[in-house]
Amino acid sequence: MKKCFLYPGQGAQYPGMGKDLWDYSDKIKDLFRTASESAGIDLQNLLFHGSEEELKPTDKTQTAVTLVNIASSMLLKERGIESDICAGFSLGEVSAFWDAGIINIESVFEIVRERGAIMEKVSRSLDSPTGSPGMAAVIGLDYDTVDSVLKNSGLNGVFIANYNSPSQIVISGTDSALSESEKLFKEAGVRRFIRLKVSGPFHCPLMKEAETEYAEVLKKFNFSDPVKKVYSNVTGKLVTSGDEAKILCSRQLTSAVLWVNEEKELLNEKVEMCIESGPGTVLAGLWKAAGGDPICLPAGKIDEILKI
Repeated sequence: MKKCFLYPGQGAQYPGMGKDLWDYSDKIKDLFRTASESAGIDLQNLLFHGSEEELKPTDKTQTAVTLVNIASSMLLKERGIESDICAGFSLGEVSAFWDAGIINIESVFEIVRERGAIMEKVSRSLDSPTGSPGMAAVIGLDYDTVDSVLKNSGLNGVFIANYNSPSQIVISGTDSALSESEKLFKEAGVRRFIRLKVSGPFHCPLMKEAETEYAEVLKKFNFSDPVKKVYSNVTGKLVTSGDEAKILCSRQLTSAVLWVNEEKELLNEKVEMCIESGPGTVLAGLWKAAGGDPICLPAGKIDEILKI
């Protein structure tokens, strides 16, 4: 049976996530310790006792989501359920690279810590008296319409960031540019405009400084060639080597996430089981919207994992 694992990214986090996985397995307790030491964060305390607001800063969120992604995947593998193909959404791509053997477990949390810290620093440099930069989901308009609205708006500081589905596009920008664009999208007939639970304008040119700094950091890490098929957010295509993966990791910070393109490739793989390995069900919903068959099974909680 051909199996595909999809790994969620930032925005999937919620207080208390991973507690049932930690309770269930000593191996996951060890993983929490490894992640906490690498990140310099008491992740057990943050996840089990922290508030949604405490989880929101990018440096904390990215390590926490990656931890739960990998914990879920490890428990699935203990049950004999292992991916043949994998992909990750935004931050989730780091988990997918771990699954594909590109990044080892000793490096993955250090890489994510560096990624989060750099993105948080650059995001805070874009704060203004009116508010912080961020992202918003534009629901009910297609890619071409969103692109046209932004190009004809004359607005600076707002860009397409994620191509989630044919009718769900995510934009990134400064606080003022997002507010102005919301008015324009309402005039264009948008069904919903939703600010996302992130603290920065990810996957757009505003993160150029972060891309440059992250690329320099990644030089000290070894990226191996993939041992299974894994897809890229930047290209929507297969990643062919460790060297390519390292380049794509930094490019991803300023490039739009081409999730629709990845889903088309995954559908062509004719997988027989699809699993969202990590918190939430966002990717399962996008898979369904793309016509994915079979449905994508959630696996961020122990009861969900034990049902698979």
